[in-house]
Amino acid sequence: MPDKDVLRKWVVEALRGLGGAGSVVEVCEDVWRHHEAELRQAGDLFFTWQYDIRWAAQTLRDEGVLQPMAGRRRQPWALA
Repeated sequence: MPDKDVLRKWVVEALRGLGGAGSVVEVCEDVWRHHEAELRQAGDLFFTWQYDIRWAAQTLRDEGVLQPMAGRRRQPWALA
């Protein structure tokens, strides 16, 4: 059963599949498309994953994996 930690990996996979950058919606669509079955079996994470994926992205920014947001919330997520 996946937990919140796997979301970081899925965000990176989604962004790679999107050519290195994508909107929050595009990333979530990609994660859902590739991991729906896992999410459905993830207990409480099934109900919170779209919220938790935003925290995963912030952690990836803090680690230097994603580009900083530079104060613009609607900016696409992008690999560094």
